[in-house]
Amino acid sequence: MEVRDAVEDDAETLGAIVDLPADALRNVVHDRTVRLAIERPGDPGPNADADGVDDTDSVLGFVAFDVRDGTVHVTQLAGAADVAEQLLAEPVRFAVQEGFDVAFVVPDSDTDAAAAAEAAGFTAVGPGPRFDGETTTRYRFDPAG
Repeated sequence: MEVRDAVEDDAETLGAIVDLPADALRNVVHDRTVRLAIERPGDPGPNADADGVDDTDSVLGFVAFDVRDGTVHVTQLAGAADVAEQLLAEPVRFAVQEGFDVAFVVPDSDTDAAAAAEAAGFTAVGPGPRFDGETTTRYRFDPAG
């Protein structure tokens, strides 16, 4: 698995992952830092028929984040728990370099995101706002400890 920056051409794929219109994700790519977890296709070898080779990356998940008032805010996270945990390392790395903490609000039904947050060192700090009627939990990562 590799992690790379998202580009505008990724908006369709990201929209399909989170069931949102590609235009909405195109705006996210423009307005926030978005990192993708990808799996590159295997090397077919020197004798493979190039016409039958799929050379597109498989997107395993993504994280979107921005900075406001000295805090890195994770605004979207998608992917299996192990992928999401690795993706959360991206905003955490940035926060540690800048001396910021990280805030993340997770819908209570998103067990993969909650597991990833806890595995990445985030602490549940209480209830968050309701999103579309669903309860959430606030998570915080403090690089100071």
